[in-house]
Formats: sequence, structure tokens, C-alpha cells
Amino acid sequence: MSDVQKRIDDLVKTNRVVLFMKGTAQFPMCGFSGRAVQIIKACGVSDLKTVNVLEDEEIRQGVKEYANWPTIPQLYVNGEFVGGSDIMMEMYQAGELQDVLKAA
Repeated sequence: MSDVQKRIDDLVKTNRVVLFMKGTAQFPMCGFSGRAVQIIKACGVSDLKTVNVLEDEEIRQGVKEYANWPTIPQLYVNGEFVGGSDIMMEMYQAGELQDVLKAA
């Protein structure tokens, strides 16, 4: 495991809910990241850890390889990859994301 993969792995495994995104929860830098934050907040999550991939090019590229998922944002809950913005929206509308976050 490379250095960047180890850093990502540590972030994902030491935080209950992690969102790799463009920007911050307060200032998202793309619409998909903004939507992801809104969905998570709507689920009542108070312990969200966000990682701004725009501040670290290694993380930005490495997280795509880590989950074998080509886009950002990426949500992880209890060390497990959940999905990107579209999957989060579908799960939220079906009530599944709320269950995943509550179970965590």
C-alpha cells in the first residue's frame, strides 16, 4: 500500500463518516460536493469528517484508486465505500442512506 493509500485508509477507518469532496462543508467548490453535504446533513449526521481533495493532489487521485471509483465526492461510512453524489441521492430518496448512517 502506497503512502497516499495508507493516509486515505487511516482517514476512512478512524472516522465514522468521511466525505472526500471538492471544497469544505461550509464552502463546497462544486455542485455535486454541495449536494452530498446537504444530503448528509439532512440525515442528521453531526460527526462528518470532510477531506478537501483540492488541497492535496495525491489524495485527489489516490481516493479514486482506493475505491476504484472515478469521481468525487466519495462517501465512506464505518470504513466502507458508500458511493458518490448520485448514489447518495438515490439511497437518501429510498430511505436507505438514513439507515446506513443510523446503523453506523
